[in-house]
Amino acid sequence: MGAMPTTAAGSGLGVVACGHPETARAARQVLEDGGNACDAALAALLAACVAEPILASLGGGGFLLARPAGARPLVYDFFVQTPGRFRDPQDCDFARVTADFGTATQDFHCGWGAAAVPGVVAGLFAAHADLGHMPLRDIAAPALALAKTGAVLTAFQAHVLTVVAPIVRHTPASAALFTDAEGRLLGQGDTLANPAFVDALDALVHEGPELFYRGEIAAALAAECAARGGHLRREDLARYSVATRRPLEVALPGATLYTNPPPSTGGTLIAFALELLKDQGLERLSWGGADHRRLLASVMEATNAARLEARSLEDGDLDADALLRPEFVATYRARLAGQPRAFRGTTHISVLDAKGGACALSLSNGESGGCVIPGTGILLNNMLGEEDLNPQGWHAWPSGVRLSSMMAPSLLVGDDGSETALGSGGSNRIRTALVQVLSNLVDHALPLDEAVGRPRIHAEGGRLSAEVDLPDALRAEWPEVHVWPEPDLFFGGVHVARRTANGGLEGAADPRRSGVALLA
Repeated sequence: MGAMPTTAAGSGLGVVACGHPETARAARQVLEDGGNACDAALAALLAACVAEPILASLGGGGFLLARPAGARPLVYDFFVQTPGRFRDPQDCDFARVTADFGTATQDFHCGWGAAAVPGVVAGLFAAHADLGHMPLRDIAAPALALAKTGAVLTAFQAHVLTVVAPIVRHTPASAALFTDAEGRLLGQGDTLANPAFVDALDALVHEGPELFYRGEIAAALAAECAARGGHLRREDLARYSVATRRPLEVALPGATLYTNPPPSTGGTLIAFALELLKDQGLERLSWGGADHRRLLASVMEATNAARLEARSLEDGDLDADALLRPEFVATYRARLAGQPRAFRGTTHISVLDAKGGACALSLSNGESGGCVIPGTGILLNNMLGEEDLNPQGWHAWPSGVRLSSMMAPSLLVGDDGSETALGSGGSNRIRTALVQVLSNLVDHALPLDEAVGRPRIHAEGGRLSAEVDLPDALRAEWPEVHVWPEPDLFFGGVHVARRTANGGLEGAADPRRSGVALLA
């Protein structure tokens, strides 16, 4: 079925699974230098901003689910936030572009008017202040060294760049980062250099987050938005703060899942799907057979329907209490029983250390907005270009609110003492990818590499998508079917790090997104 996940196993200082070799090497270096899981995750975050710049940026947002040794898990929400005021849409830099994924095309929006308030810098400093062990300058050292030499584009990163080529060419500053002297898009094996980022990151490490939210970087960003058609003002940046939340807790057979809580939707929808799967006899079904995949597909479609039904009529947000209420779950279980049984751009980092710490960190910059904060090399997000965010029309988002996300960094704690940190990229497929990997681990007790690598499906809106193959019985039951001949990045990129019950460390990284797992 194509490439299997990269894996690491042993009983060393820690383990990391993520989306790029340089991202993994940064985490490993920090673990080997005495850092804990949080230190390593933050080092990986900064390296990802260099090596995976379309998917990860200090101009984007994310979530960290962390469990320090011997403590309860905690979620750091540093996702993006809407500005406090609208700019006249006629005066906005807000361009519609079409991205070509090869198998399909999708419209996005980019420009200064697509940028929401970034949260990654605030999240970096907040998590380090609470959980970090090493000085931040040492945590940032691998990313700074990488930024100075430049990151070599992998095949996956080159493919992502091709997909979003119209976006990265939107402004001269962005195009200069991703094209050569003749204006050709960089490709696999080319070096992506960003010297301005070196100075900006070094300054942030020494001066702190105030530089970004109230200082020179804030001033440069606000001035550029004012001059070039963006919504962001200095007040928006100064108001931003990281939110800490208790994770959503889901009881599973032999384990407890901790995942991203509201206002984000991904963790809640995963919890609902897992509740529906309980007591369905999934573990007795032949893996990959018609009955197994029919049940998974039915749960996916039921989750889509429940998501709409549980939205608050007042503000359109997902009501987690209503969705997970036993009688509501029972209603959807009954609907299932009546049936025949049968690229927002995101990257993820999972890290465990040998002392009992665990981190699951998910990051997104949208597809990037094709805009660079002057003098910093920092790419801005394009989150305000999300169609779901603008049901009343473009530039009609609610002002001054934290956005929701499908990102769901998670931690699976076994009754046997094992711990598994995991998460995924993949836009709306994040939740279905994670449900399938969790089911593979909990219901089928598959090894990590098989749990991550086995073919996936995704059901939504009457369309059933599948990797590699699909039983004929299911093809006949769905109005629309699309089968990819090989595992595809469409189905997410789940990166997993696990501490076994006997204290061993292992990891598996998803080949769909060129993942890498390393042991320190």
